[in-house]
Amino acid sequence: QVQLVESGGGLVQTGGSLTLSCAASGRTLSSLAMGWFRQAPGNEREFVAAINWGGDSTYYADSAKDRFTISRDNAKNTVYLQMNSLKPEDTAVYYCAGNPRPTIVAGTSAWYDYWGQGTQVTVSS
Repeated sequence: QVQLVESGGGLVQTGGSLTLSCAASGRTLSSLAMGWFRQAPGNEREFVAAINWGGDSTYYADSAKDRFTISRDNAKNTVYLQMNSLKPEDTAVYYCAGNPRPTIVAGTSAWYDYWGQGTQVTVSS
């Protein structure tokens, strides 16, 4: 069983930055591709970014391109989401997710079997 725990969320002003972390346990992180999703109140969960097992292939939603960076440190069993130039519309609960097909960088939630509990990100205007 894989446990994923997100951290690093909080309140930030428009234009600010945050780095989210996702710590994995129960399974070697290098056996998983990883993704970040988010869900704002009243909205469906949406894809943000994904990364393959080795970190050399990434995929971003259009809303995240050029502002967010996904990365991973398999030795630390941790995945990161660096978020810059934050906007009020980035306000959401952010979830990390694990995909047991480590070479597939997927943008849809159906590929992901493991989910964290989420961390709140609030961007004030």
